[in-house]
Amino acid sequence: MLFIIVILLVVGIIMVYSSSYVWSDYKFDDSFYYLKRQLLFAGAGVVAMFFFMVIPYYTWKKYANIILLICFLLLLLVLIPGIGLVRGGAQSWIGVGAFSIQPSEFMKLGLIIFLAAILSANQKYIASFKKGFFPCVLLVFSAFGLIMLQPDLGTGMVLVLTCMIMIFAAGARLSHFFGLAAIGMLGFIGLIASAPYRISRITAFLNPWEDPLGDGFQIIQSLYAIGPGGLMGLGLGNSLQKYFYLPEPQTDFIFAILGEELGFIGGTVIIIMFFLLLWRGIKISLEAPDLFGRFLALGIAGMLAIQAMINISVVIGLIPVTGITLPFLSYGGSSLTLTLCSVGILLNISIYSKI
Repeated sequence: MLFIIVILLVVGIIMVYSSSYVWSDYKFDDSFYYLKRQLLFAGAGVVAMFFFMVIPYYTWKKYANIILLICFLLLLLVLIPGIGLVRGGAQSWIGVGAFSIQPSEFMKLGLIIFLAAILSANQKYIASFKKGFFPCVLLVFSAFGLIMLQPDLGTGMVLVLTCMIMIFAAGARLSHFFGLAAIGMLGFIGLIASAPYRISRITAFLNPWEDPLGDGFQIIQSLYAIGPGGLMGLGLGNSLQKYFYLPEPQTDFIFAILGEELGFIGGTVIIIMFFLLLWRGIKISLEAPDLFGRFLALGIAGMLAIQAMINISVVIGLIPVTGITLPFLSYGGSSLTLTLCSVGILLNISIYSKI
């Protein structure tokens, strides 16, 4: 697992530079601007990963309540004008000096830790709607609601899907999920209808060429990057779409540049790496010595896999644009650092596992 993480991280650093140096030179007069910051984030993240790797995973169970409380406070702080920073139409960041943090990223890990603690202590009640299923779902959708106030649908989707997998694995009844799915579908339709930009994203997804210079611009440019890549790619550094066609390609659409430069083979290798990461995470979960370790490992592995799946699906046009990063590869401080902290915990669980 550590080998896979290192490979993805190194590829990510290379691709952040390759995809960003044109935009970076234009915007900051420094072609290494994003590379230097990503190296700083990666360095801090690796240190944090090894720090979390040596702390016994069961320690986090003792502090699950405090961790979740801090995460909720951060989600509330980001909504306060003057504290929360608005970028791309979403008030999702808190400025800290020259850098910023994204509280929703902290919530993903914090809620996984808390839910693992609750499910491990009360698994016998999970089949009961009133005593087990409903309290867990209420907690999850309380966090989801605060994230949607920013709004950040992509991160909210990752959080909800990850937690639902954990609750299902704990033994919740399928009938409860069917009822929740029906309510969730109505709520999802309401969320889309309440914001015109979400409706435009849906219509752009269905037919991006109807508005090629507006709502369909990103997905069209993403496909124009992936298509010419062919089997072997145009070669590292030879992307054309990063020349101001694909907006800020170092973030959500970095996989498009990777596909253009490294081709179908390069993109497939990255997808296989994520599958191996998921497989290893599930194996660690199955062999963990206690229920808390099992649910925690499953939650972290599921979170990484779901986020990667959604990001790549957006880039290749399978689902509408959601605005989430590709783990280990996309540029971003909070996302990369929290991802490495998460896998640090997962690596620690593997130390105690019977594998």
